[in-house]
Amino acid sequence: MKIAVGMSGGVDSSVAAHLLKEEGHEVVGVTLKLWGGLSDQGCCSVSDVEDARYVANKLGIEHHVWGFTEEFNQYVVDPYVYSHSIGETPNPCIECNKKIKFDVMVSRALRLGFDAVATGHYAIKFKDQDGKFILRRSIDRKKDQSYVLSGIKPAALEYCIFPLGSLRKEEVRKIANSLGFITADKPDSQDICFILATGGREQFLKERIELHSAKVIDDETEEVIGEVEALEMITVGQRRFLGEKGDGRIRYALKVDNENQSVRVGPIEKLMDNFIELRQTFFYDVTPKPGDKVRVQTSAHGDPKEAVWLGESRIELLEPIRRVAVGQTVAIYDGEDGEDVLGSGMVSKCDKSL
Repeated sequence: MKIAVGMSGGVDSSVAAHLLKEEGHEVVGVTLKLWGGLSDQGCCSVSDVEDARYVANKLGIEHHVWGFTEEFNQYVVDPYVYSHSIGETPNPCIECNKKIKFDVMVSRALRLGFDAVATGHYAIKFKDQDGKFILRRSIDRKKDQSYVLSGIKPAALEYCIFPLGSLRKEEVRKIANSLGFITADKPDSQDICFILATGGREQFLKERIELHSAKVIDDETEEVIGEVEALEMITVGQRRFLGEKGDGRIRYALKVDNENQSVRVGPIEKLMDNFIELRQTFFYDVTPKPGDKVRVQTSAHGDPKEAVWLGESRIELLEPIRRVAVGQTVAIYDGEDGEDVLGSGMVSKCDKSL
């Protein structure tokens, strides 16, 4: 097969390209140029492009840079800013996977005659008994990335390859070291590529939207106990920078209310919820029936929690979890062992009851 390997300049994609070449495929390295502005972290820096090119040269494969800055702004950056402006908490890396890497990139690759797109993500793709492609958690549970890939649409998943799904991170680094890759000991990128470490999220948003001060209200007493300078910077579950009075009580952000320009705060107990309502929900193959047991994961790390699918994009957790902010992704796994990704959705509400 002719495979376009997304090479981010990290160790994982470097080894993915090597493994596919070893299998005899025609491999071409592709680095995506997504962010057109300044970048000093994440996966869009100049140094990452150079590292990817170095590894490609070492492997003896072609290397190209594909520019998707317009699409990145349209599908990732603009929605990120808008979400903050309406009091939601976006996850731009998941949107980048869903809309750019496994949509726009796959489409271009197919148009250019490639048979598939591969990346260094830790996940397993397999075909079920009905011939449908499904995502499964990787062997390395600590590095498993099925959650961040759970938004890939079935039509694109068919053309995706994840060579590292049955390897552990230490094995990947060992392979990279044996090959003398410059990326062998490179740390994993955890940052948003378009947010400068020097200016941070607040500076980025300030340049694009107006930030508003807001009152901080104690949810139990209805007393105004402080003020925040930028409501758009607050997310549910946050504890720091709430401008609260110094009475020794620990309070967390329970609700960000843009309409009334306020943040409601309270104790950790008020953050524990049993119900999640989703929007933009989809499933790969089997859609759960009301009453079916499923498992859900609400962040990139951790084990899926036991839950019941209530139908109409509603989920009941068997044990309460910390409130998930509106705008975050929920990955839905099978109810038996939580290995296979059934689908995903975006949180529209998380509460003690629906």
